[in-house]
Amino acid sequence: MSTAFWSTMDTKAGPFTAVVAGDGAVLASGWTADVAELTPLISPALAPATLAERRDLGPVSTAVHRYHAGDLDVIADVEVRQRSGAFREHAWEMLRKVSAGSPVSYAEYAGMTGNPNAVRAAASACARNAAALFVPCHRVIRTGGALGNFRWGTDTKRWLLTHEQPA
Repeated sequence: MSTAFWSTMDTKAGPFTAVVAGDGAVLASGWTADVAELTPLISPALAPATLAERRDLGPVSTAVHRYHAGDLDVIADVEVRQRSGAFREHAWEMLRKVSAGSPVSYAEYAGMTGNPNAVRAAASACARNAAALFVPCHRVIRTGGALGNFRWGTDTKRWLLTHEQPA
């Protein structure tokens, strides 16, 4: 039986909630004030038995605040824990390599996974990503530059991409 901890923080992009394992690894996160929107996203293999609210999640809270203040690379140092099939887990690892300010298309993202024909599977990996921000699915856009979908809304995605643009 494990306990996970959660906290909601005010950010420039709106309320942001993170759920972390006892060791501090992010299990789920996103721009919502409702932790109940995040818990279904956690893999059953990682699902905690209980959730407890904490005001401060240590390094995770620090990274969220620093990211929104302009330190865009700080999220790369935060441990994330997600479980799925081999392709999806590899796709999430590759997504963490997409640099702030350099969004990629879904086709380019599929190529990063080593399977350029797997555009739909790459898009599915984005859609099923539980750890938004730390696994930056907002950095994947449609070919031609359209935003594409984002679980937390296109306005949030637009804000994030604008925030990450080089000065």
